[in-house]
Amino acid sequence: MKPATAAKKLGIYLPATPEEFRAGGITREELAELEKSPPQWLTELRRNGPHPRPVVAGRLGVSISGLARGGIHEALTTEQIDALRADPPAWLRAERAVHERVLAEEERLRERAAKD
Repeated sequence: MKPATAAKKLGIYLPATPEEFRAGGITREELAELEKSPPQWLTELRRNGPHPRPVVAGRLGVSISGLARGGIHEALTTEQIDALRADPPAWLRAERAVHERVLAEEERLRERAAKD
């Protein structure tokens, strides 16, 4: 598979990976091995980032669209995410509320569909 696909499956930011990871294809076996026993660079990248937008959105409790509306278009480090969580700006508080409402509505629709 392409390095971008492997990075997405691993939940890491491709530009922050080592050149040898970005340079070639990754087999499913290699991907499974990376997940099973991650090398130091992968452990460090998962711990400290920079993290891709889906990971940033998840850690902040907002959607990826919410990040964009808040002006976050690039990868963030764990330190930057923690700073936002410690002192959330107005946009983050608003987007969290929107995200919670969306999740609640999705749950309501799932329950309704299960009854029908």
